[in-house]
Amino acid sequence: MSSGAKNKSSIGIIDIFSGPGGLGEGFSNFETKGGSHPFEIAVSAEMEVTAHATLRLRAFLRKLRDKEGAMPESYVKYLADVVSGKGIPPQEYFRKGKLASLWDAAEAEALNLTLGISKHNDLLYGRIEAAKKKYDALILIGGPPCQAYSLVGRARQSNVPGFLTEGDAKHFLYKEYLQVIARYSPEVFIMENVKGILSSTVGGRSMFNQIRADLANPKRALGMSGPHKEYVLLPVHVDEGSVRNPDDIIDDPSRLIVRCEKHGIPQARHRVIIMGVQKSLLAKAIKAPGLDLPEKVKTIAEALSGLPKLRSGLSRTEDVPDEWVRAMESQRKRVVRSLGKSADSDLVELLEDVEFDSKLPRSSTRYDGKSRGVALKLRHPELNIVANHATRGHMLEDLGRYLFVSAYGAANKQSPSSGDFPKSLAPKHLNWESGVFADRFRVQIKKRPASTVTSHLSKDGHAFIHWDPRQSRSLSVREAARIQTFPDDYLFLGNRTQQFVQVGNAVPPLIAQQIANVVHSIIDN
Repeated sequence: MSSGAKNKSSIGIIDIFSGPGGLGEGFSNFETKGGSHPFEIAVSAEMEVTAHATLRLRAFLRKLRDKEGAMPESYVKYLADVVSGKGIPPQEYFRKGKLASLWDAAEAEALNLTLGISKHNDLLYGRIEAAKKKYDALILIGGPPCQAYSLVGRARQSNVPGFLTEGDAKHFLYKEYLQVIARYSPEVFIMENVKGILSSTVGGRSMFNQIRADLANPKRALGMSGPHKEYVLLPVHVDEGSVRNPDDIIDDPSRLIVRCEKHGIPQARHRVIIMGVQKSLLAKAIKAPGLDLPEKVKTIAEALSGLPKLRSGLSRTEDVPDEWVRAMESQRKRVVRSLGKSADSDLVELLEDVEFDSKLPRSSTRYDGKSRGVALKLRHPELNIVANHATRGHMLEDLGRYLFVSAYGAANKQSPSSGDFPKSLAPKHLNWESGVFADRFRVQIKKRPASTVTSHLSKDGHAFIHWDPRQSRSLSVREAARIQTFPDDYLFLGNRTQQFVQVGNAVPPLIAQQIANVVHSIIDN
């Protein structure tokens, strides 16, 4: 396609604050009933180096698929090298030889830059200018960093001088998002953030009210002159038989919250999704469909089906399977003893029946069973490699707590709070009995959606304990990615801590795909 030719079959996507690319993955995978893929990522931008590396590799894979098919042999070979420990950085692997031009194209698409720095902004704007010449419509998607809006982030910052009156720089990164809207007038924009954005205040003023007013008229908000486009803000979801009313989010901003478990995602993830449409598209937007509403919720067991079983390890020591078994058996005795004579007999029986298997691995690269339900959408039939699937080591006393929590969940179909813990199992945390972090150790209940995957998984796995007492462990990166509905061929780069951050901060691709359907129904001619 020549640089000046318009791409009549595609809608250009500008994806900023991209993370590893969950929103873009959903939009690029959206398929019409006629079998076309109308959305194409024109440019994406991410500041964090390892998230950008993941984003760039995914951009490359999309281009490689256009050339070699749905599961390119050259990409499978690279995955095989990575999981065997022989992998080199993808830019070194693919930049040379016959695929070099595709890698160059991926680098031109996925930019590693920090919005707010002039030369980085100029680079992004240049790419968007070029995109406007190629597409009949542009869509802006992204999620400005949310730490300043999250309840936990605000609690941590509350004692920082000036935070309550002036805010944090991250409070105002949405203005970089505004800049793109004001300059390039996308037909529709999608902005994702945490629920805390609705209640965040700076200097006693509601941040959401300011953001809502600014998004409605970006040029005016930024003091820019010239003709301007006005936008109407709408919820991305409405129930069947309902229409969107622009006044709804003024009366009740919580209508912007998307509860992912209601829409076929195996996770109780609640996020604010703001959809802005040009006023000229309002009539179509009001009548556009909502997100999917399946009859049954998707469970974590369904999401993880087919992935190999793994065991935990002991931290700060060489991994010896038999030593792990002996450690787990000693912890079982400790847990049973701590429960006392008045303990629930079902719980004690369950604990005593657990068999610890030294043959269980710490990591695995091969599937060991059939996948079902939502997992079938994430596991490509031509791929037999599992990446990013390895466990952490845990402190000996934490292994006992994991064993107790997983057994308690199996016996009671719920995770214990701090008040349910025997005192001798309680960690030495000052706020353990305060109720502030009553669910610090949380097991995922097998037949329910998972709790919200967050970047805190990078620090420890206490809130994501596997339901199987025989494994006594926290979840792997691949399991967290499954819960987030990333396909199994999505390789997360960087070290494990960085991978967990990427997965936890992302938008689930399968919810993004549903959002793409809503957007397409609005701008499809």
